[in-house]
Amino acid sequence: MRARVLIVPRPEVLDPQGRAVAHALAGLGFAGVRDVRVGRIVYLTLDDGLGRADAAREVERMAKELLANLIVEDFTIEWMD
Repeated sequence: MRARVLIVPRPEVLDPQGRAVAHALAGLGFAGVRDVRVGRIVYLTLDDGLGRADAAREVERMAKELLANLIVEDFTIEWMD
């Protein structure tokens, strides 16, 4: 069983890396980009013996306790299989 955790800065938090990317894109002529938010992706492979409900609880706990800084970041969990 595989999960993907998408972690992004909260909308109200400044994202200097996103601003730099947006500026670079504008410099390259990509005029239609209004905003860029840069985050990260964590891929997890879990034991198959874990049921989906237990796995979901564990991955959410991992995200809250370690993977995301809940003060400035939001996360989304996606299941890959």
